Amino acid sequence: MAVSGFNMHDNLPKLPVPPLRQTFERYLLMLEPLLSEEEMDHTRKLVKEFLIPEGVGDRLQRSLERRASNKENWLTEWWMQSAYLDSRMPVAVYSSPGVVLPRMTFQDRQGQMRFAAKLISGVLDFKQMIDNETLPIEYLGGKPLCMDQYYQILSSCRIPGPKRDTVVNHAIGKVAPTHITVVHNFQFFVLDVYNSDGSPLTVDQIYMQMEKIWNSSLQSNKEPIGILTSQHRNTWGKAYNNLIKDKTNKESVRAIQKSIFTVCLDAPMPQMSEQRYQSRVAAQMLHGGGSRWNSGNRWFDKTLQFIVGEDGTCGLVYEHAPAEGPPIVFLVDYLVEYMGRMEVVRAPMIPLPMPPKLRFNITPEVKKDIESAKQNMNIMSHDLDVNVVNFADYGRNVPKAHKMSPDAFIQMALQLAYFRMYKMCCSTYESASLRMFALGRTDTIRSCSNESLKFVQAMEDLAKPVEKVSLLDKACQAHVEYTRMAIHGQAIDRHLLGLKLQAIEELTSMPEIFMDTAYAVAEHPNLSTSQAGAKTDCVMCFGPLVPDGYGVCYNPMADHINIAITAFNSCEETHAANFGRAMKKALRDMRSLLEETAKAKQ
Repeated sequence: MAVSGFNMHDNLPKLPVPPLRQTFERYLLMLEPLLSEEEMDHTRKLVKEFLIPEGVGDRLQRSLERRASNKENWLTEWWMQSAYLDSRMPVAVYSSPGVVLPRMTFQDRQGQMRFAAKLISGVLDFKQMIDNETLPIEYLGGKPLCMDQYYQILSSCRIPGPKRDTVVNHAIGKVAPTHITVVHNFQFFVLDVYNSDGSPLTVDQIYMQMEKIWNSSLQSNKEPIGILTSQHRNTWGKAYNNLIKDKTNKESVRAIQKSIFTVCLDAPMPQMSEQRYQSRVAAQMLHGGGSRWNSGNRWFDKTLQFIVGEDGTCGLVYEHAPAEGPPIVFLVDYLVEYMGRMEVVRAPMIPLPMPPKLRFNITPEVKKDIESAKQNMNIMSHDLDVNVVNFADYGRNVPKAHKMSPDAFIQMALQLAYFRMYKMCCSTYESASLRMFALGRTDTIRSCSNESLKFVQAMEDLAKPVEKVSLLDKACQAHVEYTRMAIHGQAIDRHLLGLKLQAIEELTSMPEIFMDTAYAVAEHPNLSTSQAGAKTDCVMCFGPLVPDGYGVCYNPMADHINIAITAFNSCEETHAANFGRAMKKALRDMRSLLEETAKAKQ
């Protein structure tokens, strides 16, 4: 039997606090390609002041080291608060990532129900490994990874608060939930997925229950109560308190929050060309397409929502606070494999009771909240520019053949595409997993470096191909080196955040280093990127982190690369399709460069 992933984090090392001077050396290096000489001089002065022996820096560092010795992980709680729960932006688009699964062949409700039933059965199969604590431990470079996030994604939900949200995980309670929520035509149902003897329902049983749900939710004039969850968090916090004043509403909301996960049975979206199809579905996963379509067919606070459209579109959206992408990608791969090999078992059909529909009393005040949520969602969905690029020329195979890291290679293509469009480079965020450490979340890989700048400048120059390849190689090496530091807990971003939060806790004034323009530039990633390495040919997507930036998520398959690019239409400077074209050109030019020089060597 595989070693179970539970309580494994007792044996994992604690996340270290990196040496103070090392972090600031690397901080200055990271800023060099982004700032003018004058700005660099100013920042160097501030760093020098901050690092005076026995000064502010040393004091904060000691406090941070004390915190680290008293907690299982000095960062995790702070990160969850500052990155997610304190943020007041809507979770839809601004925080929750979506995943698009390959398009299914069904085009009708029978196909939709059958698919959804198999999917639910697959998630329950996965849940069994979590319940029995038999989830196989993942390893990276021979080292075990923390499996804790897997235990946070089922039966959990985010709950809005007036100034800060919370996440509640009902799997840890005395009585674990046994139901999921299904939403169709904006109407929520409780579907018990276990028989009285504790065995999960069969696919056939789930299918019959789904049919009942479908048939009793045909009226389409219902108020889309779920759209309230797409609001700005303060607005939703107020509307939430308003909504649960009513006892019936409170019980219905609790049933959704406690459910294991949610399945959204979506109405078909308008037909469109094959090449726009994936971009449209990616947008549908992120926000539902607007209030006329499926945005009300969601409960965005729910950690996991699987989306199955009548037109064969399917995927999921997840609330980001409890977990990062890897456990979600693992679950997607697991489901696709499960559904591929699943034999339908004909079981004796014991008639099951009708799944109860959740009732909501819509007061005039709640109706007003819903109307304003619809308007805001429509503005938000129109503002998000999504472009999915299926780059079919090559995949991981090409950089690998040239002994380069596929991730570093794609990151350099991103740097090149950006530089060509804007004649400058920008602060770039790529997430790195800290799961080698107990309760580890993420740190930042800084993909824009002095080496990447030299490479992109050379590409725009008439330099000799051999020089360009050498610079590309150096840039990729630098990226691999930074990635290695990051996953071993030696990157700079979370350390800087820790020092800053420590300063807020104990100092009367914020150290100047955190008030500096340079820090603001570093903290404004115009490129927010992530590699979602799934075995399944899926597309993961998320919104930009800043108003004038791009969100880029890529899945490098063996012979092609899926890339999802997002930007905001309200920003004149950014354009997802233009960036997609620049990205394709960069990838093609980099390959030609490698092939030319390889030929010349022969």
